[in-house]
Amino acid sequence: MHQLDALFGVVNIPNVIWIDEQGVIVRPPEPGWPGTSAMPESFMKRLAERAQQQAEAEARGEAPRPNLMKILQGGQDRPSYPDAIRDWARHGTASAYAMTPDEVVAASQPRPLATSEAAAHFELANELWRRGERDAAIGHFNECHRLQPENWTYKRQAWSLVGNERVGGEYGRFAQVPVPGEEATWPFASDFDRDVGALEPGQYYPKTLA
Repeated sequence: MHQLDALFGVVNIPNVIWIDEQGVIVRPPEPGWPGTSAMPESFMKRLAERAQQQAEAEARGEAPRPNLMKILQGGQDRPSYPDAIRDWARHGTASAYAMTPDEVVAASQPRPLATSEAAAHFELANELWRRGERDAAIGHFNECHRLQPENWTYKRQAWSLVGNERVGGEYGRFAQVPVPGEEATWPFASDFDRDVGALEPGQYYPKTLA
């Protein structure tokens, strides 16, 4: 996955890159799905629990929290995305969804020096984590988050590693927030809920297909 970060500028998952038989990029990285996808039962259970807790909090008169599912489901249309790929497979460059090389460049993410620096810190962080040098790894994770805050793959990798330490099991890799009661020891400036909750629908998975 992170090879695609370096080669094509992927910053979130799921992302799709369209490449033709000649190796030419037809569409740069964008949110895309092959169709309906199933999530682990433990993850769906956690979402249901969260929705119930939010409803109970609002019933007590507490301020509502951001609706993460609404934010995550906004933007790119999931059911129709495979149809766009099929149209391209049938019509090639004549497809309404195929971009010219100039359009691909215009639609691609910029790659300033900070992006390269972030990639270096991310690689160092992962290597240090594999060696068991946790604190040093977290320092590099935080630095790559600072340098490229729009890169969700960098953030979610780090959050998942620490969250999985605390939670474990099938849900562990989705535990990208502090465990209740352990907020003070969470080693990152933010977490999945806070960062996604600050977005508007359509910002997490931007709509790129008309």
